[in-house]
Amino acid sequence: MFYLGIDVSKAKLDCALQRPDTDKRLNKTVANTPAGVNELLSWLQKHSVSKDQLHIIMEPTGVYHERAATALVDAGCTLSLVNPARVRSYANAIGITSKNDTINSVVLARYGAAETLAPWTPASPVASMLTALLARREALAEDIRREENRQEKALCALATPAAVMASLNESLVFLTKQLTELDRQIGDRIDSDPILKNNDRLLQSINGVGPRVAQRMNALMSTHSFDRAEALAAYLGLVPSERQSGTSVRGKARMSKMGPADVRGLLYMPAVVATRCNPQVKALYERLLARGKPKMVAIGAAMRKLAHLCFGVIHTQKPYDPNYKAV
Repeated sequence: MFYLGIDVSKAKLDCALQRPDTDKRLNKTVANTPAGVNELLSWLQKHSVSKDQLHIIMEPTGVYHERAATALVDAGCTLSLVNPARVRSYANAIGITSKNDTINSVVLARYGAAETLAPWTPASPVASMLTALLARREALAEDIRREENRQEKALCALATPAAVMASLNESLVFLTKQLTELDRQIGDRIDSDPILKNNDRLLQSINGVGPRVAQRMNALMSTHSFDRAEALAAYLGLVPSERQSGTSVRGKARMSKMGPADVRGLLYMPAVVATRCNPQVKALYERLLARGKPKMVAIGAAMRKLAHLCFGVIHTQKPYDPNYKAV
């Protein structure tokens, strides 16, 4: 098996091809463009690397990896996207402390050879569009919060020019109109796709899950593959991270917070609501409080439980059952 590590940047792809059963490698740099990907495929063919003998390893880098990764999968290659933090830990473990594009590609190839990695499948165009719309909605909502804060400060100031107030008001009207239009497009996008529409219905059947959480979890699980509820919770950074060793180190377990902070933040208030209206989340929350756990620890567990329930309804394709006894 050949392992191809690709370090992605905006302009180029630095590639390292690990030959099977040997430490010898071949290096190649191509442009991060469709033409560059075609050049890479031709280079692999030149070196007699067949697609069924090739496993490509990449780190997700914002949006810059998406075009190349999708093109390589469409060409018939097996490709895995790996967590950059884990790759960095692996590099440190094997004694590679330096970091540049060429070294990173070599580390990715060696990591792929050492680990069993799940293949990545590109999201459907509809799911990708939904993700982009939701990201834009989050950015607009943040812009509105900032403008509202500026407006509040301007109103409290002793002498704010009328032109400043007018500018703030016009900005808020414009941004609010944009947000309303995005919400309409998001709803239309979900309604136009039978799978997304059904998943939205299933997610909103969970007590405590409203439209916004349903939309984000719907998009997340449509663009990422999770085989277990625990894998989803781990991706979101909702699993406890312990720090204990021997008899001297007794650190408190804390939420790992390794995943997307915006989705984690979005789950907070629904989890608080679910501790009152969702029987399974409420039972877990009250049980932890009765054991003397701090309130924030119990809420963190409620967030994790809510993520598990979201996975459950999508995985089983059945609406939430509040009488289901497994907690």
